[in-house]
Amino acid sequence: MNVFYKMYCRTFQAVLKQLIKLMPWRKPELLRFENGAAGLAGFIKGKGINSVLVVTDGNLMKLGLCTPMLEALEKEGVKATVYDKVVANPTIDNVEEALKMYHDGGAQGIIAFGGGSPMDCAKGVGARVARPKKPIPKMKGILKVGKKMPPFFAIPTTSGTGSETTLAAVITDTTNPEHHLKYAIQDFPLIPHYAVLDPSLTAGLPQKVTSTTGMDALCHAVEAYIGNSNTKETKAKAEEAVKLIFTYLKRAYDNGKDMEAREHMQTAAFDAGVAFTRAYVGNVHAMGHAMGAKYNTPHGLAMAVILPHMLDYYGAKIYKKLAKLADVAGITGKDDEEKAKAFIQAIKDMNAYMNIPENFGGIIKKEDVPEMCEAAYKEANPLYPVPVMMGKEDFAKMYLEVLNG
Repeated sequence: MNVFYKMYCRTFQAVLKQLIKLMPWRKPELLRFENGAAGLAGFIKGKGINSVLVVTDGNLMKLGLCTPMLEALEKEGVKATVYDKVVANPTIDNVEEALKMYHDGGAQGIIAFGGGSPMDCAKGVGARVARPKKPIPKMKGILKVGKKMPPFFAIPTTSGTGSETTLAAVITDTTNPEHHLKYAIQDFPLIPHYAVLDPSLTAGLPQKVTSTTGMDALCHAVEAYIGNSNTKETKAKAEEAVKLIFTYLKRAYDNGKDMEAREHMQTAAFDAGVAFTRAYVGNVHAMGHAMGAKYNTPHGLAMAVILPHMLDYYGAKIYKKLAKLADVAGITGKDDEEKAKAFIQAIKDMNAYMNIPENFGGIIKKEDVPEMCEAAYKEANPLYPVPVMMGKEDFAKMYLEVLNG
C-alpha cells in the first residue's frame, strides 16, 4: 500500500473517531415482551401507528414465525403489508419492490423481521422513504441519508448480524449480471428505533445457521475490539459478547431448544452490534462482502472462515488485545502471545466443532480475485480503523493462498 495513502487513511480514521462524538449517536430502545414479538402490536398501536410494512423472507413466512405477530397486529387494528421476497443478499430490486408496497399500503412505520437480509432490505426501504429522490447507489458510503426514517422496529430471528443495533445496511446491485456490487450504506438514521428480542424465534434455527450467525457475532465483537476506534463502552460490549458466545454458542448449536443459551446468544449479538456500530468492523468484513457479491456466499459462513486467518495475518499487532479477550473467554497462557494464539486456536476449534470448514475449498477462481480485491480494498479504506492495513496484493494473497486451502 502506498505510504502516503496509508497516512491519509489513518488521518481520516483519527478525525472521524473524534467527529463521531459530536454526531447524533444513539442506541435502539430494547424491548422484551412476555408474549414475545406478538407483544409489539400493542406497543405500536400505542404509538398511534395504524399501518406498517413488514419486511421478511419467504422461509420465515412458511415456518409461521411471523404469524403470532401478524395476528396480534390485526387484533389491534394495525394494517400490516407484508413483503416476503427478500433474498439472501438483498438487492436494489428488493428495496424498490418493498418501497412500493410501503407507499401503496399507506404505511407509517417499518417492521424488519428476520436475519441480516430482511434487516438490510428494510433499512434500504427506510432510507428511500427518507430520501425519495435519492437512489440506493447515491447513498452508498457514510452519511449519505441525512434525514429521519419512519419508526423502525427490528425483530431478529437469528443471533449474529446485530443489524437490530447498527447504522449500516448492505445492498447488492444486480443491474450488471457480470459484476454484482454490494453497497454499504452507513448513516445514523438507519439505526432502528426499537429492537425486540424474542429468543423463541431462534429455537428452530438449523444448526448451520446457529453456528454461522453466532460466529458472525463473534467476528463483530473481535473486529471492533482489535480496531483503533474503540470507546470504553464498545470495549465492554465486545468483551461481554465474547464471553457469552464462548459460553453459550456451542450449547445453542447442540440443542436449539436450550432457551437459556438462545437468550444469551441474542444478547451477545446485540452487544456485539452496539460495539461494532461505534468502533467499526474490518478487513474480514471487507473480504466477506466481496465474496458474497461474487459467489453469494452466506455472510456468516464467510466471517467464520475468514476470521481466524485474518487474526493470524495480523500477528503480533493484536496479541495484547487478543490476550485480553482470551482472559474474558477463560483461555489461559503464560504471556500475551501465547494467550492470543490460544484464542485464535479456540476460534478454529469452535468452527471445527460446528462443522464449519477451515477454508473455501478451491471455490475462489483466480480470474475473480482482482475484482474482489478491488471491492474489498475500497470498502476497507479509508474507513475501517483496522490494526493492519491491507493493500490489494495482501487481499489477493489471503483469497488465493489461505482461503482456498
